[in-house]
Amino acid sequence: MTSNSQASKHPGRFFVISAASGTGKTTLIKRLLQEIPRLSLSVSYTTRSKRPGEQEGFDYHYISPETFDEMVSRGEFFEWEEVHGARYGTPNKPLLENRQQGIDTLFDVDTRGAFSIRKHYPDSQLIFILPPSLEALLARLNRRHTDDPALVQRRFAEGQRQIVYRDKFDYNVVNDDVERAFAELKGIILTSRK
Repeated sequence: MTSNSQASKHPGRFFVISAASGTGKTTLIKRLLQEIPRLSLSVSYTTRSKRPGEQEGFDYHYISPETFDEMVSRGEFFEWEEVHGARYGTPNKPLLENRQQGIDTLFDVDTRGAFSIRKHYPDSQLIFILPPSLEALLARLNRRHTDDPALVQRRFAEGQRQIVYRDKFDYNVVNDDVERAFAELKGIILTSRK
C-alpha cells in the first residue's frame, strides 16, 4: 500500500540552463543551489582540463578521453557533445534518481544538450542566459585570463552560435545585473513548482 504523501509526490522537474561562456551562469547557478531547497545540479563529465578555481565534483568530473570512451560504450551518458575540442557528458543515473525522488535537477549544458534533454523530457524548462551585449560578452571572456587569445575567439564564436537559438528556449534571462538576473531565475523555478 502506498501512503498519501508518496502517492502525491511529483516527479522531479528538469531546469536546463544554457549560455555562452562568459555570461555569468556559473555564479547564478551556485546561488540557485544555495537558496532553493530540493534542487540538485547535474554534474557533467568532461575530458578538458580543470581551470583555476574549479572544483572536482561540483563544476565537472574531470576524466581522461579513454575513461570517457568507456562510459560512452557502457551507455552511462544521457547525452554527450564535443565542444571546443573537449567532450562533455551528462550522466544518466543521478538525474533519473532525482526525478524518481521528486528532487528538481538543474542542468548546465550547451544548446545541443538542452534540446536533447527536451526531446526525451518534454516537460523540461529551458532557460537561456544572455549577456547584455556581444561586446560585453567578449570583454568578460578576455577578463578571465584563463584562456589563450585563440581559445577566447573560439568561445566567442561559439557563444554567438548559441545565442541564435535563444528563441527556442522557454525563458531568456539577460544577465546585465546579477541580483536582478538571479531573482528572475529563482522566480522561474519557484513558479514552475506550483
